[in-house]
Amino acid sequence: MTEGSETGHIISFALPLLGGNLLQQTYNIVDTIIVGHFLGDNALAAVGATGSITYLFYTLCIGLSIGAGVIISQLFGAGDMKKMRLAVVNSAAVTAVFGIAVSIISALIAEPVLRALNVPDLLIGDAALYMRIACGGTAAVAAYNWINAVMRALGDSKTPLIFLGAASLLNAALDLLFVMVLGLGVGGAAFATVLAQGLSALVCIICCFSRCSELKMTREDIRADRKMMAKCIGAGLPIAAQNGLISVSMVALQRVTNGFGETVMAAYTVSMRIEQFIQQPFSSLNAAVSTFTGQNIGAGRSDRAVKGMISAIKIAVIFAFAVLVIFILFGKAITGIFVSGEDVIFIASRAIVLTGCFYWALGIIHTVRGFLNGAGDTGYALVNGTAEVICRIGLSLLLTSAAAIGHWGIWLTTCCTWFVTAAVSLMRFKSGKWKSKIKI
Repeated sequence: MTEGSETGHIISFALPLLGGNLLQQTYNIVDTIIVGHFLGDNALAAVGATGSITYLFYTLCIGLSIGAGVIISQLFGAGDMKKMRLAVVNSAAVTAVFGIAVSIISALIAEPVLRALNVPDLLIGDAALYMRIACGGTAAVAAYNWINAVMRALGDSKTPLIFLGAASLLNAALDLLFVMVLGLGVGGAAFATVLAQGLSALVCIICCFSRCSELKMTREDIRADRKMMAKCIGAGLPIAAQNGLISVSMVALQRVTNGFGETVMAAYTVSMRIEQFIQQPFSSLNAAVSTFTGQNIGAGRSDRAVKGMISAIKIAVIFAFAVLVIFILFGKAITGIFVSGEDVIFIASRAIVLTGCFYWALGIIHTVRGFLNGAGDTGYALVNGTAEVICRIGLSLLLTSAAAIGHWGIWLTTCCTWFVTAAVSLMRFKSGKWKSKIKI
């Protein structure tokens, strides 16, 4: 990635990541379609009520893997294979301990947390069941994202895609089996996802370590190193904290949403599933830019890293406006895939057009964030996360309390949050503080 076309490298690296991310989103998409059509709007609302919580626990683990990827990519770009392998081993230990701890804790606190979020009594049973199973599988999510981060750091975004594709097909088959054939309800949908994710992670790890020459370990490589653990935690913790703060803000927004009843909750669930799907190209650009930046900075080519980020921003903005046009033309048809209730479709189809007007800001957030992470400026993640928390909590309470806005304030909050966070991200890049964070 340190030679040749910046745009070409970004696109060629991002495309397999996009495929993987889209496949990973099929877990949620398939769950939503099957639950919405075969179990009803209330069951869909129950599943949706858990979304912000499961996202919180998942992203804490993902944040650590991103931090590990930053360290590994910079060491790989610098050609220090010995330290790179040490980083792989110690980041694996950190991810495993953290993933297991989060799995246990999140499953235990499911029902009290949902009640604190004002989930209606009618939905609490299904919501708690889904959350216990889904959050209990957080360790599997952590494992897959760790090996994905390692392979990305080494410049391979294709291998994890192969196994994720197979796991996505397995998830769809298990969803149909557990929900439609065995009648296990929302618990069956959750268990199908966890099982598919776990198998994907296990098989991918085995394959990568057996086939990738850069991951061939010696006895000397397989050892605990406190300094390297601290380095991986130091890079990953701010990103995990950022993800946690963003997730907390999403939880707060979910709580506001729950106060508007089952119909708005179901519409919000549908819009969030679509948003999560549409975010994947942005997320893929984020990861591609992070790896591109890390390797080029490791090789002493900061100017080339900046050019890569600018190319990614252009791609993101073009994609954002294309999506907006699609939502305007086919919004009802798209939301109708997930649910059959006319009231839910009415709200959700208009909601995705509203948020679609600000996808360009979301694209800027992801690309600039990827650059700053790759440059080692992971401490900025806390600033970014704080901005999102303030906006989502403050604006959700302000906008939804206005009679003329009502439940539409839920989605207006998201729009305003993206705008502010994009501005903050660009200001951080322009400040040049990331230059002082560069160190191998």
